[in-house]
Amino acid sequence: MHPVIPYLTAAGLFGFGVYGVLVRRNAVLLLMSVELMLNAVNLILVTSDAAVRAELPASGQVFALFVIVLAAAEVGVGLALILQLYRLRASVAVDRIPLSDPDPARVERGPSIDGTPASEGIPAPEGILAPESVPASEGIPAQRGTPGAGVPLRDEADR
Repeated sequence: MHPVIPYLTAAGLFGFGVYGVLVRRNAVLLLMSVELMLNAVNLILVTSDAAVRAELPASGQVFALFVIVLAAAEVGVGLALILQLYRLRASVAVDRIPLSDPDPARVERGPSIDGTPASEGIPAPEGILAPESVPASEGIPAQRGTPGAGVPLRDEADR
């Protein structure tokens, strides 16, 4: 058997995986690209085991089995991280993830389990009022579920 064809196939798979890792912004597609690279490594391990007879029998196949186990664990952890990222940011775009550690005093905290807003968070930019600081007379309802509460009616002065 000539190992050239499986080696070229593995090189092509690995190249497609590297291209996917460098170009893709979606975290799921990035994970799939890493899987392509791991499958290329598996193909090389099995082909080299079949082409080169070493002192240890089936050593390439054993290493390939370890890579498969590693890939399964990587998929489990990766999908859990992607799911958590989607829950926090409502997007799985990798280029929008901040790489530096934020200041703990300015970290935005999401709503708690019971739905009440967090007490601390990133302050609103200047010129934009947070919903808690706007009085009900300026157009924001005082309570949820009461349509029209606190919404001023248009009169002749507004026209």
